[in-house]
Amino acid sequence: MIRFLYAGGLNRYPRLRDSMFRDRAAQFADRLGWEVHVDDTGAERDAYDAEDPLYVIWEGPDGRHAGSMRFLPTTGRTMLSDHFAHLLPDGPVCSPRIWECTRFCIAPGAAAHVPAALLLGALEMGLELGLSHGVGVFDARMLAVYRRLGWPPAPLGTAGPGRAAISAGMWRFAPEVRPRLLPRAGISPAVSRHWVERGFGRGRLVLAA
Repeated sequence: MIRFLYAGGLNRYPRLRDSMFRDRAAQFADRLGWEVHVDDTGAERDAYDAEDPLYVIWEGPDGRHAGSMRFLPTTGRTMLSDHFAHLLPDGPVCSPRIWECTRFCIAPGAAAHVPAALLLGALEMGLELGLSHGVGVFDARMLAVYRRLGWPPAPLGTAGPGRAAISAGMWRFAPEVRPRLLPRAGISPAVSRHWVERGFGRGRLVLAA
């Protein structure tokens, strides 16, 4: 199931929190070889985890992390503006209705539907919060994944050749995307709505302290 949690709410779910940061280390440091910081507990965190991001997390039946994405408003610090501004030929992206997505992570051994379920969760988040777009950086491999899942981004700028290219792109939060993601995620509209009502309804969203 999907949980929507701000950083300050992660401590209410220590098993979910700890397995998410360990799975991030497994994906970004071990498998992809990125130069990221992994602490003595085997967890991968960066400065943007301290900016009170909103996490969209797929929680398995055992309470552990199976996949996640991290969102921050583009009105504050973002990886795109701090490290990838060269991918934005038209200048910085800065709007309260556009949030950056980073750290798209899938746990080792996660079910095949988890990536689509995460995108569905991100869509529901954006629609519920009244956002217009999400923005993020991805490589050529991930562009193919997003296309296969039914929600490809509109490219903003690209650097590098072929399979080594990295791009910035923008996803539009629109209700018509939902019917494409639901069957790929194996989720019914009622269940998807339940995630939103549990996470955002009547102030039940777990806010930072």
